Amino acid sequence: MKKERIKRLLPSVFQNTAMPGNPLFAILEVMETMHAPCESTLDRLHENFNPNRASDAFVPYLASWVDLEVLFDVPRAKSLSSSLALSTGLGRLRELIAAAATLSQWRGTRKGICQFLETATGAKGFELDEQVLGADGKVKPFHLRVTVPRELAEHRALVERIIELEKPAAMTCEIVFKSQ
Repeated sequence: MKKERIKRLLPSVFQNTAMPGNPLFAILEVMETMHAPCESTLDRLHENFNPNRASDAFVPYLASWVDLEVLFDVPRAKSLSSSLALSTGLGRLRELIAAAATLSQWRGTRKGICQFLETATGAKGFELDEQVLGADGKVKPFHLRVTVPRELAEHRALVERIIELEKPAAMTCEIVFKSQ
């Protein structure tokens, strides 16, 4: 807040005496300086709510708003910092936050699981098979096989968490990595 605006909030007797060179004027200048950081933060507040513009430190906090902290590599209890981001990187977490509303509409469906995996990893080529044959040659009821691109082997834990989070609760699941 500028010193002139602060001055107008004072009683008129103080307003009349706040002239350059006197102590009240100096106090108003100090108050203006003290308000500057807060005002700067408030001027940029809208940036914090955009996952693509928010600071790296704020992105994991945004992720907690859309219930994505369960995907973090470290339990939430420690602290929310950028080091807790996904194994695929902070950029992928930003994309997940931006897509959270759409992904929640498709939760539990083939399309939703594939979109979630693609957004979180940045890779294409996931396959979901609901007609998995058992050892007896019959289709396993309520069983899902997810085939994952081979290059995502190092992100297996993330893929497992996503599938467990997104698949219907009554289904069992197996994850297979493509051989090529």
